Amino acid sequence: MSDTSVTDRIKRDLADNDVVLYMKGTPVFPQCGFSAAVVQVLTNMGVKFKGIDILTDPTLRQGIKDFTSWPTIPQLYVKGEFVGGCDIVREMFQSGELQQMLQTKGIAVKVAPPA
Repeated sequence: MSDTSVTDRIKRDLADNDVVLYMKGTPVFPQCGFSAAVVQVLTNMGVKFKGIDILTDPTLRQGIKDFTSWPTIPQLYVKGEFVGGCDIVREMFQSGELQQMLQTKGIAVKVAPPA
């Protein structure tokens, strides 16, 4: 798979899904603690998202890092915009910023921000 086709695939995934999590493993069976933590945050918030397992495709694993110039996985995207990795997502969730951003972008969230 060429770099162009990896970039095209990433752009297509982001265009076709409101919330995308590039992760190690799947939402049902995460393969690392950081991916599991982000899945837990999104699941607790009731956010529907597409999990994409980067372990099944080494080209995608490097391609997503190149796409954002972000060195780590997981990577969360909302409406095509890169949000961040595990630490950023957890901090945003704890501060209520993640819920606010999702709601602003029209993504359904079932829990209110933490008090």
